[in-house]
Amino acid sequence: MSEPSVVITRKGQVALIRLNEPKSMNALSAGIREGFYGELPGLIDDPEVRCIVITGTGDAFCAGGDIRNMGVKPAPAIRTRMQNSHGKFISRLLKAEKPVITAVNGAAAGAGFSLALLGDVILASKSAYFLTAFSRLGACPDLGLLATLPRAIGMARAKDILLTSRQVSADEAWQMGLVSRVVEPAALLDTAMETAEALAQAPTVTIGLIKRLLLRAYDTSIDEFLDQEAFAQAIAQSTEDFITGVEAFRAKKKPAFKGR
Repeated sequence: MSEPSVVITRKGQVALIRLNEPKSMNALSAGIREGFYGELPGLIDDPEVRCIVITGTGDAFCAGGDIRNMGVKPAPAIRTRMQNSHGKFISRLLKAEKPVITAVNGAAAGAGFSLALLGDVILASKSAYFLTAFSRLGACPDLGLLATLPRAIGMARAKDILLTSRQVSADEAWQMGLVSRVVEPAALLDTAMETAEALAQAPTVTIGLIKRLLLRAYDTSIDEFLDQEAFAQAIAQSTEDFITGVEAFRAKKKPAFKGR
């Protein structure tokens, strides 16, 4: 029997999602889309999962859309498909209460580049590279890249990368703030899991509030943002984890957060 297109494994409170079609560089085939979109909501909703890690099998993270199945389609059909599939999972990842780590083990091209930027913490192997490629096909960037990329590196650099479709190495990506860390290829998954395990011990509700406020940081006036900040702080300080954190601080001990 062939292996599944998406492999899910759990280690404690961490869920590892591995795109698993290395022969096609983990391009977003029907199998990968079905597996990824099908599994993700359950992992996000599962209170026993407090951090999610996404990576690829083999030498690539994700080569983007599966060009083998691309072709001219009616515009309404494309829009509906993207709203019903891409849009929903992108929003859920970005707004998920639990942190998401993307471990970029190789090529992150096209929609694979977009997927990498949906991580809250983006780790890259030294052998990884980033390539938008959309303009080479006459396609518009998707999976939220036109929003996430300029927020990460600024408008001027985002335009350069998107319009020229030039390849960005892992080292350059780190220098411009596109990724959080660059590590040796052999250490990537261990680093991702160690980071995930640490985040899984964090106060999950507060992590979720921080993520939501960061998403709104560029979208509202300062007065509106401060109102949202006050609301978030009120929620955070009403959690069990906040009480635990204060008590641990006073006792000079490490807090044991429960994610509630």
